[in-house]
Amino acid sequence: MDRGNYSVVSELVFLGLTNSWEIQLFLLVFSSILLLASIAGNILIMFSVTIDPHLHSPLYFLLANLSFLDLGACSTASPKMIYDLFKKCKVISFGGCIAQIFFIHLIGGVEMVLLIAMAFDRYVAICKPLHYLTIMNPRMCILFLAAAWAVGIIHSLFQLAFVINLPFCGPNVLDSFYCDLPKLLRLACRDTYKLQFMVTINSGFLCVESFLILLISYIFILLTVWKNSSGASSKALSTLSAHITVVLFFFGPTMFVYTWPNPDAQVDKFLALSDAVLTPFLNPVIYTLRNKEMKTAMKKVFRPLVIFRKIS
Repeated sequence: MDRGNYSVVSELVFLGLTNSWEIQLFLLVFSSILLLASIAGNILIMFSVTIDPHLHSPLYFLLANLSFLDLGACSTASPKMIYDLFKKCKVISFGGCIAQIFFIHLIGGVEMVLLIAMAFDRYVAICKPLHYLTIMNPRMCILFLAAAWAVGIIHSLFQLAFVINLPFCGPNVLDSFYCDLPKLLRLACRDTYKLQFMVTINSGFLCVESFLILLISYIFILLTVWKNSSGASSKALSTLSAHITVVLFFFGPTMFVYTWPNPDAQVDKFLALSDAVLTPFLNPVIYTLRNKEMKTAMKKVFRPLVIFRKIS
């Protein structure tokens, strides 16, 4: 069929999370609180790392960048989802949908590489402590950061290449609360089975490969700690446990969505909601609760506010 005969789809309609008013009200309160807490927590981590000289180290440099990514993660789909809970007709422009897909995959790709960099930092700190500052020098940190953004940009552009020239001629309803690339491909006016397979392979491979690298790194670290139970290793292991928790929360939903064939729609929505709202909130909570240096730095940030309040 000639592409000129297709009508252009200018907007897409979301079915949302649920039709139940009670559940929508709960999600409105729950998601709004988590979104505000995520923004406040991640900004606080970035601010604490910036102003406290004791946190000017490779680990906290990477952590501050992770918080920056989490700010982006909780701002990509969550505000639109919360806003749509007020509306009966949930729509997004086609251009807005493409932008949402781009930023979701960009942030996801960057965060995967950044988590690998943080695992490498813990590996060097525990397995090669005498060479830590030599290996994890500022140049290495910048290289890790540049590589993370390069991988994220290439990955997201590669994903958009599958959809940008596809014809969309009528069906415009997505059973989701955000623009999910596999679901969007199914709306195209041509057979996209091969494209859907390539999208799954691309995202699934990046996700599984990153997770396996992290798994191998943590196995090496745990074996080293088991052989050497020094005080320094115990301190590093405490930080490592926070890293492992964050990795599990991040990769769990993502691996299920992109490696499990034909997931249930409600399960898919729940996992996407977890990725969009819960994970960005848990990251600052996990890192601050398990890290004495970070808690001390945050107390220093709040101390002037407490003093000012007492004076006033």
